[in-house]
Amino acid sequence: MKKIFIVFVSMFILGMSYTHTSAKSSSKNIPICIDPGHQSKQNLEKEPVAPNSKVMKAKVTSGTIGVKTKLPEYKLNLEVALKLKKELLKKNYKVYMTRESHNVNISNAERAKYCNSKKVKLTVRIHADGSTDRKVEGISVLYPNSKSTVSINSQSKKSASLMLKSLIDTTKAKKSYGTGLVPRTDLTGFNWSTTPVILVEMGFMSNVSEDQKLSSSSYQKKLVDGMIKGIDSSLK
Repeated sequence: MKKIFIVFVSMFILGMSYTHTSAKSSSKNIPICIDPGHQSKQNLEKEPVAPNSKVMKAKVTSGTIGVKTKLPEYKLNLEVALKLKKELLKKNYKVYMTRESHNVNISNAERAKYCNSKKVKLTVRIHADGSTDRKVEGISVLYPNSKSTVSINSQSKKSASLMLKSLIDTTKAKKSYGTGLVPRTDLTGFNWSTTPVILVEMGFMSNVSEDQKLSSSSYQKKLVDGMIKGIDSSLK
C-alpha cells in the first residue's frame, strides 16, 4: 500500500511539473513579425496597393514628428519595436523584424511579403499618429478589411480587439477614433499580407502631452506590456 501511495504521489508531482512546464513554454517558437513603420528616408516611388490592383501608392512615406520632442516617428517606432522584441524573446516567441535600423529602403508591400515568407502567426505593425487638431489623442488599432485579405480579416479583427483592450488596460489612454478599432481597405502593408496582421497607433505625436509620454521609457514600457498581453491573448 505504501509503495502504491509513493508511486501515486510521484506521478502527481510529475504531472504538475509537466503542466507547469507546458504552460511556461506555450509560446515557444511561435513566429511573430514586428514591423516598425517608416524609415529615415521616404520612398515616394509607387507600388500597387494590393495584388493585381491598378491603384498605386507611395512605397513608404516619412511619417509624422513629435510636436514637442521633435522626435521623428520612424525613430519612435523602432525604439518601441526593439523593446517589444526583447520581451517577446524572453517569452520564447520566435521574432522577425522587418527592420532593425533606420537607414533602410523597404516598401510596405515588401514588409508584408517578408512577414508572409516567415509564416508568422501575427504581424504587429508599430506606428504613431498625427493630426492637425492638437487636442486629439489616444490609441487605435487598425486591421485589414478588404477583398484581397478575406482569409485573414476575421482573425486580424479579433487580434486587434484583444490588442486594443490590453493597451488601454495597461496605459489608461483614451481610445481614438471613437471605438479605437479601425478597419482599413487602403493600406498596402495590409493588402499584401497573407497572415493575420494589425497596426498599432500608439498615440498622437501632434498632441503635446501624448508626444512627451510616447518618448518616455516608463510609458513605452506600458505600451510594450500591453502589446505582450495582446499578443499572448491573441495566440492562446
